[in-house]
Amino acid sequence: MSNSPATAARWHRPLVCLAAVMGVLTVVAVAGLIVDDRTIGGSPAWLKPFKFAVSLGLYALTLAWLLRFARRGRRTGWWAATVVALASAGEMAAIVLQAVRGRASHFNNATPFDETVWGLMGPTVMVLWTASLVVAIVVAVQRDTDPVVRSAARLGFAVSLGGMLLGFLMTTPTAAQQAELDRGGAPAMIGAHSVGVTDGGPAMPVTGWSTTGGDLRIAHFAGIHALQMLPLLALLLTLLAARYPARLAAVRTRLRLVRVAAAGYAGLVALLTWQALRGQPLLKPDATTLTAAAGLVLVVLAATALAVRGRAETITNAPVLQNA
Repeated sequence: MSNSPATAARWHRPLVCLAAVMGVLTVVAVAGLIVDDRTIGGSPAWLKPFKFAVSLGLYALTLAWLLRFARRGRRTGWWAATVVALASAGEMAAIVLQAVRGRASHFNNATPFDETVWGLMGPTVMVLWTASLVVAIVVAVQRDTDPVVRSAARLGFAVSLGGMLLGFLMTTPTAAQQAELDRGGAPAMIGAHSVGVTDGGPAMPVTGWSTTGGDLRIAHFAGIHALQMLPLLALLLTLLAARYPARLAAVRTRLRLVRVAAAGYAGLVALLTWQALRGQPLLKPDATTLTAAAGLVLVVLAATALAVRGRAETITNAPVLQNA
């Protein structure tokens, strides 16, 4: 991507401020994990604020970096990113508030106040998603940028936005909750992370993902962070091109590799979603899941080999990423 003096300092301040606040909240959440022994739904009270602070902080920095070089639609991108920052801050405020209260932030309908907090979070997430889509479009229409990084950003946004939408799979009532609703009851929780088991059971350390049933948060998490992984791959390929010019110097080769990686990443998100919906723990895949995973790996490896095969291609005169 271009790094002219006019663009070098143009970091999106609201997003940078959000990332800084998320950094502070990460430290606070770690302290909470150490000194606060309360649990919410079987997990440490401060685990969710910790995970969301890290995730939102990374997301904010990534958007701020991508918008740093925007020329087309700059004003639209700035306002959309500001909405992302405000919506993210609102969602995080609700999560921290409920952690301080010792109450679940997601799916909680136990009291009128809890129901109000959860009711506000849904529209906030949709605002965040829509604003992120606008930012994605602004990034996609840029032209004076490294084509490999631009392609990685476009594809990363596509997978990331899809990963965000996977979160809505968790908001539907479980079978037990639906049965209670059908009887005219008012379950305290409507929705769940886990499939096949009750939320709050045995879980993996740090992530809190279920070890006894499916967990929809895994695919949700992986999908969202495609926006970091694919551009990082593009940057890595740019660095490796200097060391392996015969294979990677050609822009077309690196573009193909990024596209293969994006397809493989999307396949992984789909596989993780399928596994979770079948009530299967991440670390206990059955033969069907292992076969599908092996097939995905073989396809990606074959496509990667095809992307780099043959003699070195002529290096095109495309813009390169400098001092990003």
